[in-house]
Amino acid sequence: MTKAEKRERPLGVFDSGIGGLTVAKAIKAHLPQEQLVYFGDTAHLPYGDKSTAAIQAYAVKICHLLLKQNCKIILIACNSASAAAYELVREYVGSKAHVLNVIDPVVAHVAQQFAGRTVGLIGTKQTVHSNVYKKKIEDLDCGVQLKSLATPLLAPMIEEGFFNNTISESVIQTYLSDPALDGIEALILGCTHYPLIKEQIKAFYQDKVAVLDASELVARHVGQVLTQLDMAAERLLGEPHFYVSDYTASFEASTQLFFQKKVHLEHYPLWE
Repeated sequence: MTKAEKRERPLGVFDSGIGGLTVAKAIKAHLPQEQLVYFGDTAHLPYGDKSTAAIQAYAVKICHLLLKQNCKIILIACNSASAAAYELVREYVGSKAHVLNVIDPVVAHVAQQFAGRTVGLIGTKQTVHSNVYKKKIEDLDCGVQLKSLATPLLAPMIEEGFFNNTISESVIQTYLSDPALDGIEALILGCTHYPLIKEQIKAFYQDKVAVLDASELVARHVGQVLTQLDMAAERLLGEPHFYVSDYTASFEASTQLFFQKKVHLEHYPLWE
């Protein structure tokens, strides 16, 4: 395969549902010349309350499809799957594609910008209980004290379209008022669904706490990796391609809202 052919391969992005679209949209804005292949595992969402073994099984099946689509990068755009399946996916994919997750760019940013300070993390049970953020931050030895809180209602609430209203307001306030998050100077949105409620979270803290949106950090990181590997596309070869494991009208509506255009969803069940 020539260098030009390598550069023209698409970027693969997957998540349990609409959350990863926040990352896909940020990548599209940051890297407009890159073609995207997106997989939303709508049949199994949310991943946050699934076992590690189940998430690993879904991730491997999804990667099989993304490799068939000749993706040069596979981005696990889900914190739960990044925590549970990143190492396994890297092994499975081998040298066929470069595998990235949504946790490492955030950890690097926190270590750089908030060394020696207290930082909060909200995420699914899977992400928080895996302690993956804690371990990675400790490995960088930057003196960050991490305070974590599992917020399991947020992702399903967002998937159902409950954001920017009084229901989400009430749930968000209840979680963020938890003493577990007392004294934080920054808050990691440890789930790719959460940028959709970022404004409500910022309003709760009245700009006294920095709210860290992974989608922007991850998009920049993908750009850096493509440059390092000399694999950045020079021209856009096609529109984003969307796959779902279970067709839902709400996912289609969300996708169109994100990308501001009509999209075609291709149904690809992980198990027949």
